[in-house]
Order: sequence, then structure tokens, then C-alpha cells
Amino acid sequence: MIKIIKGIFSTSTFQHTVVTSAGTIINGILGLIFYVWMARILGPASFGIFSVATTTTALLSSIFNVGVDTGIVRFVGRYFTSDPEKANKFLKIALKVKMISGILLIFIGWMISPIIIRLIFNKPELIFPIRLSLVGAFGWLLSSFATSTVQAMQKFWHWSGLNISINLLRLLAIEILVLLNLIHLDSGLYVYVVTSFFGFFLGLMFLPKFWNVKNEKEVAGDFFKYNKWVAIFTVIVAISSRVDTYLSTRLISFSDLGIYSVATNLSSIVPEIVLALATVVAPKFANQRNNVEAKKYFNKLQLFVLGLAVVGLVFGIPFSYFLIPKLYGPEYLRSVLPFSILLLAQAVFLISVPIHTAIFYYFSYPKIFVKIALAHLFLVLILGWIFIGKFGYVGAAFTMLMGNIFNLVIPGFWVMNQFRKEDK
Repeated sequence: MIKIIKGIFSTSTFQHTVVTSAGTIINGILGLIFYVWMARILGPASFGIFSVATTTTALLSSIFNVGVDTGIVRFVGRYFTSDPEKANKFLKIALKVKMISGILLIFIGWMISPIIIRLIFNKPELIFPIRLSLVGAFGWLLSSFATSTVQAMQKFWHWSGLNISINLLRLLAIEILVLLNLIHLDSGLYVYVVTSFFGFFLGLMFLPKFWNVKNEKEVAGDFFKYNKWVAIFTVIVAISSRVDTYLSTRLISFSDLGIYSVATNLSSIVPEIVLALATVVAPKFANQRNNVEAKKYFNKLQLFVLGLAVVGLVFGIPFSYFLIPKLYGPEYLRSVLPFSILLLAQAVFLISVPIHTAIFYYFSYPKIFVKIALAHLFLVLILGWIFIGKFGYVGAAFTMLMGNIFNLVIPGFWVMNQFRKEDK
């Protein structure tokens, strides 16, 4: 066992994970400060509206990304050293897709969002914040192009720096608004939207000059063939992972939604760690050439994330009873229970990282996730409608826990079965 543990700590995966995890922790703290600040300033009801808008930004940027970021990691990660010109062709076509997708998002979304809001939520006060979220989603589409590219090139210091710089700029802008006494719901959303573009323009300093490459259409077939399943999967997951927020928007008050949003924001440090870990392991899985190496790497990674999950639960849940009232204020004390449930759900999500990345980047079979994601979507829709309607925001947290358990168990059986098949 000691030998195995030493082997884990000596790997480049662990060393790179330390870099990305450190950057992610700093970024997560900065993001947490931003949301804590907004929650204290706005109060539960307005913070509930703010959270719906920022959640919509994340949802739309995931949907209209159409799998491009995963394609960048997959193909640029494979060719940036062996065939830089080919890697640049993938980058150029990826940026074109993002630009077209983002423009369509704003044009179509601006017209139809009022109709959707009135029909589904019957809360017209959401119209303007949701329209702002369309522009913010375009900004995140562009910024994720830069971060995905440096990830594929395994420039993990740059990856961390880009993410941290966005949150630093956001906090600086909020500080200025507070000093000028101009901080309110709309101005907070303006800051969130404008800073979403910053990562792209800063990231251009670190990217290769891909825009000079020609004949990028010759790689389009491979790019879209791989991305189509990723895009379908991403759309389904983007919706199902946020069903709790939108069902809560429909079924509970904005004040209760603000209480639940504090729990979700505080527990979001785990997805940040997952992102940091996946940033490192995705290109490494893509470079595994045989089953023996892949399985060995998978086992080490699984042991590593299991340990992280246990440590997070042991320290996170007890600490939340003191942390939440101190950070957010006594009016958010009710957030402790949903946070504890969501932290357990996020621990399950962390444990599933090796399984999901192996399917995407080693087995290169994202198609399987489409079926799993559809089943997951129906599961959380049904459970969410029942439990949120009956138990409010606590039911929303429990719904996410059940969904993450499903997303661990079903893909886990598939990966184990594939490894057994290749061993024969």
C-alpha cells in the first residue's frame, strides 16, 4: 500500500493536479467571496434572482458550446506536439463554431426568453436578468476556448492564471461599485457579464497563432464526428445538473431559492476541484496507448479521488454549521442542511471523475453518455418535482444526491466491463 501511495505522489498527474488544484482553490475562494458579498448585499430574495441569472449563463454556455471544448482537449491535446499545424486547424474551426453559436444564442434568446419565462416560471421580473445572461454566456463561450486550449497544451499554470484573473477583476469591479454606492442586482449582473469576456482576450497572449493556418475544413469531419455525441451529452447534462434550480424557481419563493443558492454556491468548490483534476487527467487519458497502462492509471486516480472525497466530507459538513452564518449572515442559517446533502452529492461526483474521463478520452465513446444522461434527466425531473414540491429546497438537494449516485454507478459498471473485455 505504501508503495502504491508513493507511486501516486510521484506521478506527473499528481504534480500537475497540485498546480491546478492550488489555482482552483484560489479561484474558488475568490468566486466564493464574490457570491458571499452579493448574498449579503442583496438579501435572500434578490440573491435568488441573481443566482437564476448566473445559473442560466452557465447553462447556456454549456449548451451552445456544442462539445467544442472537449473536442479541443481531445484533438489539440493529441496533435499539438506531433503535428502543430493540424492542431491549429482544430483551434481555428473551434473558434469559428463558438462565434457562430454565441451570436445565434443572443439573437434568438433575446426574442424568445420573455415568452419562456412567462410560460414556465410566471415570474416576469426574471426577463431582464435572463437577457443579460445571454450575453454572459457568449463571453464564457469565448473564455472557455482559451482555457481549453491551454489545458490541451498542458500549460496548467496558464490555465490557473486565466481563471483566477477573471474572478480578481470581478471582485475589483464590485469593490468599485460598493465604494460608489452603485451596487444592486442589475449592476452586479453587469459585472458578471462583462468580466466573462476577459479570459478570452487575456488568453490570446498564450495561444499559438492558429488564425494564420489554412484549409482547416479538412479536419472538420473528425472534429464534428467526435463532438456530436459530446454536444448531445453536454446539452442533456447541462439541463439535468440544473434542474434543481429551475424547478425550485417554479415551485418555491425567491427567498427560499436564495437560501438554496447559498448551499449550491458553497458546495461548488467540489466541482472546481473536479475541473482542476479533469484538466490534468483528460489529456493524459487521451495519450494512453494500451489497456494495461490505462487501467493502472485509472486505479491510481480512483484511489486518489476517493481519499479526497472522504477528507472533504469529514471536515466540510461539521465546519458548515459555523461557516455559513458567519459568512453569509444569520438569515442564511437554513442553508446548512441542504449544503450538507449537496456536499455528499458532490463527493459522489468527485469519485466518478476517473470513470467519466476514461469513457471520454481513453475509450473515446461519449455516445454511451447520451443514454445515461437522458435517463438521469428523467430521474431528476421526476424526483425533483416530487421532492421539491413536498420538501422545498431540502428536496432539491436530495434530488441532486440521487442523480449523482446514478451517474457514478451506471457508467462505473460500463467501464469495468470494458476493461474486462480488453483484458481477455
